[in-house]
Amino acid sequence: MTALSSLLTGWLERGDGAVLLTVAEARGSTPREAGARMLVGPEATAGTVGGGRLEWIAVDAARQMLARGMPAGNERGTTLDLPLGPATGQCCGGHVVLRLERADAGTVATLAEEERREAEARPTLLLFGAGHVGRAMAAAFAPLPLRLLWIDGRAHEFPEAIPPGVERIVSDRPLDHVAAAPAGFGCLILTHSHALDFDIAEASLRRGSDAAYVGLIGSTTKRARFERWYRARGRDADALSRLTCPIGAALASSPLPGDKRPEVIAALAAAELLLAFAAFGERAALPSA
Repeated sequence: MTALSSLLTGWLERGDGAVLLTVAEARGSTPREAGARMLVGPEATAGTVGGGRLEWIAVDAARQMLARGMPAGNERGTTLDLPLGPATGQCCGGHVVLRLERADAGTVATLAEEERREAEARPTLLLFGAGHVGRAMAAAFAPLPLRLLWIDGRAHEFPEAIPPGVERIVSDRPLDHVAAAPAGFGCLILTHSHALDFDIAEASLRRGSDAAYVGLIGSTTKRARFERWYRARGRDADALSRLTCPIGAALASSPLPGDKRPEVIAALAAAELLLAFAAFGERAALPSA
C-alpha cells in the first residue's frame, strides 16, 4: 500500500489540491480509531476514516473546502463533530470529531515523519522460503502493519515482482537473521528442506519469550518428528509449547484448516500472526513485578 505522504507529494506536484482528514476524537463505538487519516482530492481519495455515511459527509465537506479556495486569513482547516446515530444514517452509536486541513508541503513532512515512526514500531516478521506457499504468504502479509523480511538462499525462487513493502533478502545464513531479529519478532518457516526448517525453528525457540510467534509449516506428523529431534538435542522441552505447527492451529475451530491451498493457508496464518503480535504487545505493556 502506497504511503499517504508519497501519494500527496504526487498530487501536489501535479497541482491538485488536497485535504487531509484526521479522526481527532473517537468516543464509544466508532468505525476507526483516533489518528486514522484520509486524503481527499478533487477526484480521488486515499485511506479511510470509516466509510459509510460518515466518510461521505467528510469527503463532501473536504471537496467543498477545495472548491472555495484557500480559507481566509491563517485558518487552514475546520472540524466536523459527528454523532454516529440516526442523523448520519449510521448505527455505531459512538461519536467522531474529524479535523479537515488543506494539505501542503508541510503536511507531506508531517505525514512522512508519522509514517516513519509507525514503521519503526511495527513488529518484524521473518518469512523463510520463497516457494509457492511463501509467495502466497508474502502477498497476503504485504498490506499488513508488519515489517516483512522475506528470506531465501535461492535468488531464482523469488518472483520478479516483489509485493510493495516486502524486503527481499537472498541469504544462505538464515540463523543470523533469527539472531538479529528484534524482541517481539515473528517467524514463519516454510523452506524447501525439513532439515533447514528444523534448524530455523530450533534457533527461533531458543530466543525464548521475546519471540512472539514461531510457525512451522507442516502436519501433526511433522511436528512430532521435530519434537523428537528437538528433545534428542537436549533442548528445553517447555519451549515446544511456543511452537505453532501446523500453522493456522489457533483457528482450528474453523473448517478451513483442512484446505491446503496456499492462499487459504496464508489467510489463516495472517490472522494467527496478528493475534500473536497483539498478545505479545499486551504482555509487554504489563508492569514488571
